[in-house]
Amino acid sequence: MSPAERRRLARLLAELDEPSPGEQNPPDPYLNDPALGRQRRLVLLISAASCVILAGWIVVLAAKLPHHFNTQHWRALWVNFDVILLAAFAATAWATWRKRQILILLLMLTGTMLCCDAWFDVGTSLATKGMWISVASAIFAELPLAFLAFTGARRLLKATVEAGMPAPAVAGDQPVGSWRTAEGADRASGPSLRRTPLAGAGLEEAFPGSRALDRAERARQTAARGAK
Repeated sequence: MSPAERRRLARLLAELDEPSPGEQNPPDPYLNDPALGRQRRLVLLISAASCVILAGWIVVLAAKLPHHFNTQHWRALWVNFDVILLAAFAATAWATWRKRQILILLLMLTGTMLCCDAWFDVGTSLATKGMWISVASAIFAELPLAFLAFTGARRLLKATVEAGMPAPAVAGDQPVGSWRTAEGADRASGPSLRRTPLAGAGLEEAFPGSRALDRAERARQTAARGAK
């Protein structure tokens, strides 16, 4: 090849390596929005201060707390906790049935309460007759349910974010900058977790190994290839 042909080939290869405009990373909202930047700095400051204070408090507790303590209102403590856990399960079931956005928060809340239930149930039953029952309950009931809740919250949050991604602009039938909701309707007001409907048709996305999101992703890729 002549030098001119090699230079032309090099330019063509360089153009192929460059990402297309649709593949470029979107601008960082924390850099473009001063309010978000201030909120981010405030959260970082509060989180760092909380870590320092909590680390010192852990040292104090480790040095001062007694090894044994007779607590009061033990029955009321556990009964009330289970009542709150029951309410969390009921609220999660309602949000799933109604396809409400708050389902993501309720799944996180329920999973956290289940982990706390397993932790304190096992920790307070050590060296007692009910220790192995508590361990079996944590391994086969509470922790698996918490895992399902966290996995479901992650999958639904991912689906919701993808549902709020900008829809490809088509001249003449939708305004520039409109956004796609879970039902496929276009919305020109921008993305919002409060306004975007919950993606998915129920609990199918909430279980590990679900193929619903994979099917949706394959359908999206097929549609993109067909558009090309």
